[in-house]
Formats: sequence, C-alpha cells, structure tokens
Amino acid sequence: MSIKPKISIITINYNNSSGLGATIQSVVNQSYPNIEYVVIDGDSSDNSLDIIKSYESEINFWISEPDCGIYNAMNKGLNNASGLYVLFLNSGDKLHNDEVISKMVNNLDDYDLVYGNLQFISEKERFIRSYPKKLTFQYFLNNRSLPHMATLIKRSLFDKVFYYNEDYEIVSDWEFFICTVCKFNATYCHLDILVSDFDTNGVSNDIESQDKKQNERTLVLQEHFSTFIDDYEDITLLNNNRFKALKVLEETTFCKKLNSLWLRLVLFISKGKTPEQL
Repeated sequence: MSIKPKISIITINYNNSSGLGATIQSVVNQSYPNIEYVVIDGDSSDNSLDIIKSYESEINFWISEPDCGIYNAMNKGLNNASGLYVLFLNSGDKLHNDEVISKMVNNLDDYDLVYGNLQFISEKERFIRSYPKKLTFQYFLNNRSLPHMATLIKRSLFDKVFYYNEDYEIVSDWEFFICTVCKFNATYCHLDILVSDFDTNGVSNDIESQDKKQNERTLVLQEHFSTFIDDYEDITLLNNNRFKALKVLEETTFCKKLNSLWLRLVLFISKGKTPEQL
C-alpha cells in the first residue's frame, strides 16, 4: 500500500464563530486519512475559542493570540504546518464535500500547485467559478488569481519563493501566485471539480477595498515585473470602453462592407496584381 502524503489544512479565524464551526466540520469529515489540521485564531472575543476547544481532539495544532493581519496569521499557519502540501480554508469557507481532498491527492503527480473550482456564496446568490487549465501572465494581470481555498500548494514552494507579504492587506496571495507561476515557473494542474464553498463577505470582496486592492497590485508589479509595466498599461488601455466600442464597431455589417470596398479599390489601383506582387 502506497503511503498517503500528509496534507496540511490551515484555518484562519477572527471573531467568526458563526462560520468557524462549519469550516472545521467540513475538514474533520474528510475521507482522506492523512490530514494535519492547523487553526490560527487572532485572539477572538466571541465564542470562537469554545468552538475550537470542542474540536480539540480533531485539531493537530491551534493557537489564539493577537496577530498583525490575515497574512501574518497565514504565515503562522505555515510555520506550524508539516504536510507535503497545504491548503488554506479560512473560517466561513467549507470544503464542498467529504471526498474533495482524496480526489485532489489522487491527481497530485508532484505538481507544485493543484487547483479546482470554487463556489461563491452570499446571502443573495451563489455561482461557480471555473479556473483555466493554462495560466498566463495576462491572466493574472486581468485581476485574476488562484483560489487559495481550492488549491493544494506544495509546502516547500513557500521556502523557494517567499511567504505571504505582511505589508499588504489584500493581495499577498495574488502576489504569491503570479510570482510562483510567472517568475519561478511552478508546475500546476487544474482539476475540473468543485473543491470549496467560499464565503464572499471577505475583505477582498468589499467594494470599498477595491482602490486599495488596485494600489497594492500596482506595487507588486513594480517590484517583481517592472520591465512589463508598459505592457500592463497597454492592456489596461485596450480593455477600456472606447477600445471595446471600436472592436464592436469593426464587427458591424457596415464596417465589413467598407473593408471589402477598400480592398476592391486597392486591387483596382494595382491593376490586377496579385497580393504577392503588391
């Protein structure tokens, strides 16, 4: 019988006792037999500690103390995780069913990153986001990332690349993924399975945080990809409404007829020359 690799699941929590219990339950219900569970609490003042203690026999390591933000807490989790791969499942988020970790491990093949799809859930709606099989620089530039709550990350990758940047409030996971894939050429695999249910009430989904989010992304690009900044600005320009309108206009019947007329005029002036002779 082959040895099942240890998978570390890390849960970060602060005053979210209403979501914490469901998160923990989704982990302890997993059929996969070799899970190390780490819970990092930020000295919550609600009854989160009572919930953690009620599952104490199922949790390999937990701590409750003040921290310096979510990425500081996530790094604490990494420092106490010993699995071959780690997955961050923060309080309020849930693994979609009891078999997802087993399915993901069956497709590891020593990839650096193995990621699936995510179900977004709010009070008003729920929808599934499928992630691409191929990851490109442009994909990350277009405000896209990988879902840390649906991605197994090889633990050694953090030592090779870097831990989460605690100077940022929102985009450190995006910084990690864009650098891991586009700068360090990490290997990856997309699995077309639904891995986690994501609580969309997090800070990165707050409308008021969008300006901060964009400013932090710009700082990341300047630090790691300064030679590509001009390309980034060109892509942003091409995606604005005026260029989109021009693209739509090009597809209209009138423009197609105008292009055809222009081509005929060029051929007439060239007196029957073939395209190769022009």
